[in-house]
Amino acid sequence: MITRLLRQEGWQVNFKRIYRIWKREGLKVPVKKTKKRRLGDSSGGIKRRRAERPNHVWSVDFIFDRTVNGRSLKVLSLIDEFTRECIALEVNRKFTGDDLVTLLVDMFAIRGTPQFIRSDNGPEFVSKRVREFLNRIDVGTSYIEPGSPWENAYVESFHSRFRDECLACEEFATLAEAQTVIESWRQTYNHRRPHSGLGGLTPAEFASQWADSIPVAALPPRKQPTAELVTQSKPS
Repeated sequence: MITRLLRQEGWQVNFKRIYRIWKREGLKVPVKKTKKRRLGDSSGGIKRRRAERPNHVWSVDFIFDRTVNGRSLKVLSLIDEFTRECIALEVNRKFTGDDLVTLLVDMFAIRGTPQFIRSDNGPEFVSKRVREFLNRIDVGTSYIEPGSPWENAYVESFHSRFRDECLACEEFATLAEAQTVIESWRQTYNHRRPHSGLGGLTPAEFASQWADSIPVAALPPRKQPTAELVTQSKPS
């Protein structure tokens, strides 16, 4: 990734040279791990729904941090599994099912409605308010098995990058500062950070190229919540 970023800036650099310098300076080098086959194996493992196009499957989860005074921060991540775009990084002290519905309404209005939303079984995600809202607009839920974070692999991988590249590098004095810094990092992730799973493209570049390569008639219709549903979703 660092080699690709340097090449974006115009440097003519070799991957092996960057790797040697990276190790010599004591910077973090990922440790190779033994791969585990957990999904879709021949022994009857879990068959996980895979994203086939933008807005097919979104993943949602929480990651936690603190401000310097020790108060907790709760960050809600929303990922498009196909394009790897981070749709939202919402930062607050706490979240409820109502807060999640409000965020989803805003994101649906901007991007259209996904076919499925994948999440764990956290109380915010399985709340009656969220399930009723998604059912009304015909968005399916894909809950992972309890204690099986690998079934939500895209958002877990994203959280690893987010932790290493932002949360582990920043001290937040206030909630407002955390919201500003984290949103700036989200923009960098989507528009400037090359992604190895996308052939070195940024998520925004991949999404744009994919859209340009598909005839409009071949795209699924873009669903959006109606004004009535949006109104119903807002807490009174």
